[in-house]
Amino acid sequence: MKSKHFYKILLLLCVIVTSVSCSSSGEAEDPILTVSATEVSFEPDGGTSDVSLTTNGTWTVSNPATSWLQINNTSGGTGTATITITSGMNGSQLTRTATITVTSSNGQARRITVTQTGNFYPSYNLTPKAPDATGMSSTAVELAAKMRMGMGINIGNTMESPGEGDWQYGNKITESYIKFLKATGFSAIRLPVAWNWSHIIDPDKAKIDPEWLDRVKEVVGWCVDNDMYVMVNIHWDGGWLENNITHDKKESVNAKQKALWEQIATTLRDFDEHVLFASTNEPWAWDAEIMAILNGYHETFIKAVRSTGGRNSNRVLVVQGPSGSSEYTSKLMTTLPYDPVPDRMMVEVHFYSPYPFIMNHDGDHGPGTKVAYYWGAGNHSTIEPERNATFGEEDAVIAELGMMKKFVDRGIPVILGEYGDYRRTADLGRGVPKDTEMHNKSVEYWLTFTTKTMIANGFLPFWWEVGQVFDRKDNVVKDQAMLDAIIAGYN
Repeated sequence: MKSKHFYKILLLLCVIVTSVSCSSSGEAEDPILTVSATEVSFEPDGGTSDVSLTTNGTWTVSNPATSWLQINNTSGGTGTATITITSGMNGSQLTRTATITVTSSNGQARRITVTQTGNFYPSYNLTPKAPDATGMSSTAVELAAKMRMGMGINIGNTMESPGEGDWQYGNKITESYIKFLKATGFSAIRLPVAWNWSHIIDPDKAKIDPEWLDRVKEVVGWCVDNDMYVMVNIHWDGGWLENNITHDKKESVNAKQKALWEQIATTLRDFDEHVLFASTNEPWAWDAEIMAILNGYHETFIKAVRSTGGRNSNRVLVVQGPSGSSEYTSKLMTTLPYDPVPDRMMVEVHFYSPYPFIMNHDGDHGPGTKVAYYWGAGNHSTIEPERNATFGEEDAVIAELGMMKKFVDRGIPVILGEYGDYRRTADLGRGVPKDTEMHNKSVEYWLTFTTKTMIANGFLPFWWEVGQVFDRKDNVVKDQAMLDAIIAGYN
């Protein structure tokens, strides 16, 4: 009897253990549904974006915006899958948004927000060409080496003024002036140009006056015909970009950047590698958040130029560091704007330091700031010691410019797009030094020292010339000593 009860109990225990074991191994899995992106954005022209998903159930995708969004795959089984979201062109000025929902049979759901910015202006990329590498073989580093064979100069206060020559006594650029610069020893020209400020014939469409496009093309052609490199930019231009690097303005600024550069790039597309394009001038940015917006503006520039095709598919492009500052650029420009074409990018900064020696008037950089008339070792004045520089001399110049050397070391050429100092004379209304001899020595020494330091770091200096050294009307040198000081910096 006892034996029978024992076996019954043993059999019952086996059944319980087996039941518990089966129950444990058959527990339902935790529900899984992940998506690789919860936000997708498109530019006005549209495009495609892939989103991957992983789930342990069957899944479906709901798309409430079929009028402008298409999804290639709207259902599937367990495992990992990829859906491709395609957006058409946004013909409206308004940004449009849709929420796509991915739902799994395991009870999970994920939302993907899709945004497409408005098309503020019509596309000006009306005649895109197939890529043309003819005459465009140089990488940015190779092109920099060619440009370094001579000196660099700005034709400043000319094509970026409201009307060409308005700030230069009516003196417009002539081919004879280009030839004169070439004969003087310059091999590269930075050509600052205004577009939006006074050359837009249809503001609602951001349409540039064709006559102005032709005029810029004419000047660029003179440079190329005389074997000179020329860099064309959008130069301040009323501040529509440089003063609006903000979240609330980035949509409209990107739209205008695209519209203008499509027109400029199309007009100048057939020139060879002697022509470079520069995104902007001195974009006002000072922290990482604003730097990210600025990089977006640069990427709009790059995409607009590349989209026109032809020689622009391989053209070397120049992007500006935040505020034109070596310090800010070194700290904030940790990532370069994306360019699908490798090794075709240069970085630009400017140099006007120390500000007391360069600025125009007492107080220009805040209450109590005073202009310094005398700079550098051996050039301080005993007649007017209160006007001697008290900081920012040789060691500071070396340190500040040295911040940009890391770009050169990474194979990214650095353009010093503007630098310069000037003699202070009564006709300029900027104060007249009492010790003229030491002031003139200071000006010439600063030019030589800064130029030499830039060259030693492997940079490409472009001196800011606005008529203080050259007479553009008669194509003669007005200040040989200053020109000699620049030349000495290259030797």
